[in-house]
Amino acid sequence: MEGYAMLKWFEETDTNDPGILCSRLRLMRNWSEYPFPAKLDEAQSRELVERLEMGLKDIGELDQQKYDCTFIDEMKELDRKVLRERKVIHSAIMKKKTPTGLMLSKREDTGLILGGDDHIRLQLFARGNVLPALWKQANRYDDYINERFTYAFDPKYGFLTAFPTNVGTGLRASVFIHLPALSMGKRFVSAISDMGRFGISVKGLFGEGRDNFGALFEVSNQKTLGQTEREIVELVGKAALQLSKQENEVRLQVLEKHRAEREDEIYKSYGVLQYARRMTQKDALTFLSQILTGENDGLLKFAEPCSIFALMLGVQSANLQRLSKAPMGKEELEGARARYLQERLPKLKEAADGE
Repeated sequence: MEGYAMLKWFEETDTNDPGILCSRLRLMRNWSEYPFPAKLDEAQSRELVERLEMGLKDIGELDQQKYDCTFIDEMKELDRKVLRERKVIHSAIMKKKTPTGLMLSKREDTGLILGGDDHIRLQLFARGNVLPALWKQANRYDDYINERFTYAFDPKYGFLTAFPTNVGTGLRASVFIHLPALSMGKRFVSAISDMGRFGISVKGLFGEGRDNFGALFEVSNQKTLGQTEREIVELVGKAALQLSKQENEVRLQVLEKHRAEREDEIYKSYGVLQYARRMTQKDALTFLSQILTGENDGLLKFAEPCSIFALMLGVQSANLQRLSKAPMGKEELEGARARYLQERLPKLKEAADGE
């Protein structure tokens, strides 16, 4: 269709549980012909990446998507920062100077980092708590890659990886979840510690502790050795559902006792996002979290679908800077953030109906 723009995965709004934003699954693999990336010189690194990219050039046939292929180390610093903000790469890969490849689907839901920490890191994203479906999808990619490149594998320890913490399955399963009420409770820290004893990690997505603005958390497995892939996927999925259930119970109690106060806070947040002329990243994430809570609780409704998570990614500094035609200072950036939200945050349904 002419003029059609494909949505990025994080812009989609169809999810059964709005409080569970998305699932992420990562597989770390290494080609048996080469030492780990940290042991390669620049020429060997480039050779590795080019051979991997050539062997995987038709991977788009698996999902009927087109993939952009590039060297991360040759990208502009701003573009690398945007990829980090969108969780495509992490900080260490962003700063890496030796040849590192990236094959990224147009929707950004599937990506392969070549020659990063490991020879191959496959990453898949999807909205909602859908780890079993992602795992099934990842197995297809894994088989496709392994048909072309023999993995470094030990019968006792499993897949060999650059970091011992990834040895075994090489699988990292995650669920991103919104916990604004639960995370403010006194028992939240102890609840997280309890989950740690069962091999579950809960970390802030945009910071740690009380400085995790936006109240978004990543629930993931701590171990990759001693458990099967199925067990890891089930463990993380159940932990996310448990936290989501506890969050909903706390929110229901608050609504029963303080509904008017909650509505007031949420509508004030919406008003600030609509009319502020400057906005810090901290304030933007905090107010968007309030709006997401209000939408999930049915306290406000938008006139049209909107992914609040996409806005949370969009207000990050590098994303705003890339949208600008010129470099921006602190005040200009805060002004651009306010305009970004005003242009993209929909009207409320009752307001639109009254027009």
